[in-house]
Amino acid sequence: MRRVPALLGVCAIALSATLSGPSAAALAQAAVPAPEPGKCSITWPGHEHAIEQLLVEGKVLRMEDVPIGVTKPQRARLEGGASFAWKPLQPGYNKGFFESYKSEIAAYKLDRMLDMHMVPPIAERVIQNRHGAAVYWVENVRGWSVEKPPQGPEPMWSRQLTRMKMFDLLIANIDRNQGNLIYDADWHLILIDHSRAFINKKDLKGLAPLGRVDRDLWEKMQALTMADLDLGLDKWVGNNEKKALLDRRDLMAKSIDELVKKRGARSVFYD
Repeated sequence: MRRVPALLGVCAIALSATLSGPSAAALAQAAVPAPEPGKCSITWPGHEHAIEQLLVEGKVLRMEDVPIGVTKPQRARLEGGASFAWKPLQPGYNKGFFESYKSEIAAYKLDRMLDMHMVPPIAERVIQNRHGAAVYWVENVRGWSVEKPPQGPEPMWSRQLTRMKMFDLLIANIDRNQGNLIYDADWHLILIDHSRAFINKKDLKGLAPLGRVDRDLWEKMQALTMADLDLGLDKWVGNNEKKALLDRRDLMAKSIDELVKKRGARSVFYD
């Protein structure tokens, strides 16, 4: 099984009993257990492939409108109890922003490449001849705002916020807002809603600057190459957008170097 970062290890085996079957049909019939109230909601590490199968092939019983979020997704209720957020955003501009369901999938793919386990499983699906992103529905989470952030246990909470900022800078996620800031009862930050990310933006303007850096995540970001992105992000991100991602990574490196010169490595990096 793939190594699970310590921050998320407390609930990494929650789905082992129900997602071990080989067929998507069996997965759809079996109820994917929702995390118990007061427990960790990040139950997918080690079971991503099975969940992706369920997202693609599980039988949809009904669709429900979701009264939150800028992109107005729907919630698809699956046979067996699982759900996914349905986001059929076709690539294009909406209210001045470029949006695409493909960016949602790319965020999930990159999260896995970086071994973050903060973006829930996402797969491409076709419903009524519309292609879109099926985003695994995470239960028992609560929202929060940047203006009044919760005070979670330290240093775990601040380190996760740093990882979120680093990820947003790398993918040019310009839409991190109160509607998509969620965490679970064990203070695990969960990253959703990346339809406006992976744009051809070659600077860091308008994105939250870094005050700290997660060394492990940064080393993985530094190691990314164009070949890695071609393989991992495949058809979800265009070549110009991949190049822009690496340009932003290089700008992040300069910013981090400046932080270290001013404050010293020990006060900048989480080890």
